[in-house]
Amino acid sequence: MVPLLLLPLLWGAGAASEPLCAPPPGSLQQPPRYEIEVQESVTVQEGLCVHVPCSFSYPRRSWSSYSNLYTYWYRDGDNINRADPVASNNPDKPEDTETKGRFLLADPMTSNCSLQIRDARRSDSGRYFFRVEIGNFVRYSYQEKMLDLQVTALTEKPHIRMREPLESGRPTQLACSLPGACEGGRPLTFSWVGAAVDSLDPQNLSSSVLTFTPRPRDHGTNLTCQVKREGSQWIMQRTIRLNVS
Repeated sequence: MVPLLLLPLLWGAGAASEPLCAPPPGSLQQPPRYEIEVQESVTVQEGLCVHVPCSFSYPRRSWSSYSNLYTYWYRDGDNINRADPVASNNPDKPEDTETKGRFLLADPMTSNCSLQIRDARRSDSGRYFFRVEIGNFVRYSYQEKMLDLQVTALTEKPHIRMREPLESGRPTQLACSLPGACEGGRPLTFSWVGAAVDSLDPQNLSSSVLTFTPRPRDHGTNLTCQVKREGSQWIMQRTIRLNVS
């Protein structure tokens, strides 16, 4: 009879140590814990944009539905009680002025801690950690895995896409783009330079898409797309040689 008496006692001891979020009966799945998956090493060129994929989990209970979920990214070494985060969705704890509008958070309600970085600056280089806060119940910094961001010199060149072959007398379009640029970043100014387009409307020459009609004498001439970022002195360009048949 002793074993029968011990069984309820052992069952009661197990119930007392139930985790914050118990798995369904009969399930072998572990309850959510403080875990994060993030791309730990990211390199981006100055002035361009980059998306850092990230997902996280935390222990959940019924209070999770009644408390605001706030998430942040901080620089490694920052005191979270004194330093401003580089990214935040908490109106009472705004982000640092240096990263405001450039370091953008994803939707934390979907366990998404991804970070979108626009107009990267050399001063952005460094290590960063993610933090979550829910009322007074959850306050955790995921410092076991950090983002190591390196911002390098801008060497990217524009890309020119066109329909080939170019036929004399037949209108065609060329499209110029800058890989790594993103919507919402600083506006880009495009310009086209070359003997084949000298006589075109200046407005056409300031568009990322160029429409022109090749002539026999344009064969073998150079055409250059220049890209300039607003508020910056750098100009990136690519030159192609026209092959007109």
